Amino acid sequence: MSDKDLSRRDIPENLVRRSAWPDSVSRAVVTPLQPSVVYASECPDQLDAQYEGRVSGYTYAREGHPNATVLAGKIDALEAVPAAGGGGIMLGSGMAAVTAALLGLLRAGDHVLGGDQLYGRSLRLLTQDLPRFGITASLADPTDAGAFAAAIRPETRAILIEVVSNPTLRVADMAAILALGRERGIPVLVDNTFTTPRGYRPFDHGADVVIQSVTKMLAGHADVTLGYVAARDPAQRRAIYDFAVTTGMTPSPFDCWLAERGLYSFHLRYDRAEANAARLADHLAGREGVTRVLYPGRPDHPDHNRAAAILGPRGGHMVSFELAGGRAAANALTRAMPQVNFAPTLGDIATTLSHPASSSHRSLGPEGRARLGISEGFFRVSVGVEEIEVLLRDFDAGLAAARGAV
Repeated sequence: MSDKDLSRRDIPENLVRRSAWPDSVSRAVVTPLQPSVVYASECPDQLDAQYEGRVSGYTYAREGHPNATVLAGKIDALEAVPAAGGGGIMLGSGMAAVTAALLGLLRAGDHVLGGDQLYGRSLRLLTQDLPRFGITASLADPTDAGAFAAAIRPETRAILIEVVSNPTLRVADMAAILALGRERGIPVLVDNTFTTPRGYRPFDHGADVVIQSVTKMLAGHADVTLGYVAARDPAQRRAIYDFAVTTGMTPSPFDCWLAERGLYSFHLRYDRAEANAARLADHLAGREGVTRVLYPGRPDHPDHNRAAAILGPRGGHMVSFELAGGRAAANALTRAMPQVNFAPTLGDIATTLSHPASSSHRSLGPEGRARLGISEGFFRVSVGVEEIEVLLRDFDAGLAAARGAV
């Protein structure tokens, strides 16, 4: 036998051809992970039928894939998405969802009005990036319905709002803003990341578009980067979807698969984290060196009555507080409690601590941060599901170190 014959022995000629998935009378209890980039159709006629919506099927992963469909359907149920809207769209990150929603719906010459305490990157998008495309933006205090109404212009074509602001936890006057949008015919886009559908469901109150950073509480384990957007109007959904597909905001199938797994424990994690947050807020209040505690469930929160009306008994899983002593105290606190990760994120199953002045809101500068009440001693806590007594001891150690640094 020749060397050539030996080199080809036992190598199937169809080795690289894709095999069909095995049939089975039983089914997997876990959603399969489907990383395929492309999907084979039977013929051109069938592909036409898919693109024209006469049959259901996948073509190219940038346009959609099964793991995204499964995850979006579960979030749709949580957010009570109107059936006529066509369901939510999964995207590569929370900011991808914000960007797709705005640039999918707006055109050059349009104006968008945002809350003045939006997430830092959302603020940057509105004030620095959208103007490059001929879209103007302005900001107003969402806790003041009159100021918000006064900021609307004839060319305003969208309102972007967060129910609870990041990181100062102010509660927007949602009823007034949603009514304003209806009266003026302006779509209201609600970033529901902080509140989650466990605390508030914007579509139930008349919102037009709902946005989630699935990276945060919904996935819940700090190992996924995903966004989600859903619209009440199918034409608006289509515009957002087309922009997202064209610009390649594709979500990873693996991230969707992980997020689905995380979502199964969402209610349990949220309720435990919320209970811990209420305890932590009460524990921090009145502690030496703590000048301010912000938690919507506390009577001393500036928007407590509104929070009670909007959120009911739910205070959420986020707490913010301010230290005396500025940056020196802030450094001492984080160094003295290494078991609580100092990281610019939220929604992890474990508690994380962030410092907006050095992370999410650093681009605003000292004066801009001061206007929002964000000092060098200001911290935001995303409370996790740890045993509460362990968490309280960690913070006591941090506060003791902060006092010693002043």
